[in-house]
Amino acid sequence: MTWQLMDKPSWLHLEAQFDFVRDMQAVPQDSQHHAEGNVAIHTQMVLAALVNLPEYQQLPLLQQNIVWAAALLHDVEKRSTTREDENGRIISPGHAKKGELSARNILFRQAETPFAIREKIAALVRFHGLPLWLMEKPDPERTLFAASLRVEMSLLCLLAKADAIGRICEDQGELLSRIELFELFCRENGCWDQPKQFASLAGRFSYFHYQRGTTDYAPFEEQGSEVIMLCGLPGMGKDHFIQKFYPQTSMVCLDDIRRTHKISPTDKNAQGWVAQQGKDQAKILLRDKQDFIWNATSLSASLRERMVSLFARYQAKIHLVYLEVPYKQWMQQNRQRQYAVPDNAIARMAGKLEVPTPDEAHQVSYYINGKFVTLFE
Repeated sequence: MTWQLMDKPSWLHLEAQFDFVRDMQAVPQDSQHHAEGNVAIHTQMVLAALVNLPEYQQLPLLQQNIVWAAALLHDVEKRSTTREDENGRIISPGHAKKGELSARNILFRQAETPFAIREKIAALVRFHGLPLWLMEKPDPERTLFAASLRVEMSLLCLLAKADAIGRICEDQGELLSRIELFELFCRENGCWDQPKQFASLAGRFSYFHYQRGTTDYAPFEEQGSEVIMLCGLPGMGKDHFIQKFYPQTSMVCLDDIRRTHKISPTDKNAQGWVAQQGKDQAKILLRDKQDFIWNATSLSASLRERMVSLFARYQAKIHLVYLEVPYKQWMQQNRQRQYAVPDNAIARMAGKLEVPTPDEAHQVSYYINGKFVTLFE
């Protein structure tokens, strides 16, 4: 597969094409860590540093284009997070996490990008600072292992190295040393050129969900329900997916509850009641150890975590399935639905979408445009 963000990637072309590139010019940075100036200057320096690195030049073309796009987008949300702290220093807290959402939305709506490529870029944006700060995390190993399920560490180090070189600061040597130590830590823990391996899917779930055990632990698997937990924006084809693969399986559907009780999806005050009704239905099936489908949008990781925790308390095995079709097809499908969601509403939802990650459930699958897609093995 060949892909690139645009065929004329000069800065002038990028500014003409994308508003997020134009926005960079107005975003200041702290002079101690970025004496070069604003985010636009820094990003151009990072791109220049990246293409000159021997490791980059040795990559296949597709991987070059993926890392290049991630470098362009890595500070995209400094525009919304930058502020002065109480000491007058310029900071941008949370810009990587928010940047992942924006990178995903840009590559979904403005520059339509194949799903697997888009998610690699979004993950690189999310974790671009990890090689510098991993050892300051409360649990470095667990943080590293979760990230390894989403991002190729060799590409992440390459991006971090370009980010460190593409700036003017006094501690550049220390930054590069941290990246070298990060690579050693990845290699020592067996996740430099592959995701961290676990003894079983149940063991992986136990490690991340219960925050205990080791990666070689394979827990006894108690008998419970199998829960197919769907995740996807309205109009992505969840009902069609159910009809194709699980036509006879019991289902808890939040939309059905709303329609039965004539509750609008935009009525925020009633959504808690709707969710509780769905949980009550699910508990009946869980107690009977009956397999079922949880049919809801489930767009945020925090919401999914609450439901997964409920299912897991009943020894259920959770298979989380994310569904997506290309942007233009999605808009058309939504408009053709009996209960279409207004365009402005689904646009807001798309901007907040957090695609499920492999550590969230026993199994996580991606059903993209009618086919199951593998992100990273």
